[in-house]
Amino acid sequence: MSLTTGDAFDASKYWRLSEMVSLRDEEFGALAYHHVNRRLVFLKSRELVEVVHRLGDFESADEAVSALVAADQHDRYVTALAALQKSALIRGR
Repeated sequence: MSLTTGDAFDASKYWRLSEMVSLRDEEFGALAYHHVNRRLVFLKSRELVEVVHRLGDFESADEAVSALVAADQHDRYVTALAALQKSALIRGR
């Protein structure tokens, strides 16, 4: 079973939280645990947690980030999502 989509992260495409991942809310943001690869990742802001939770509600990662965070933070959040994709925490269609 492949744990990633195999594709490079493309923010213009649809992404969602993997069904193999659990998020546990914490004061600083959340802990994300991947039940297959056993990777634990810290989401270090409440805003990033919100983006990850709601990512699947939008047609693209760009659309989600634009709707949920300040414009001057857009690139930072896209970079964070790309890292989450590499860790198999988010996946495409």
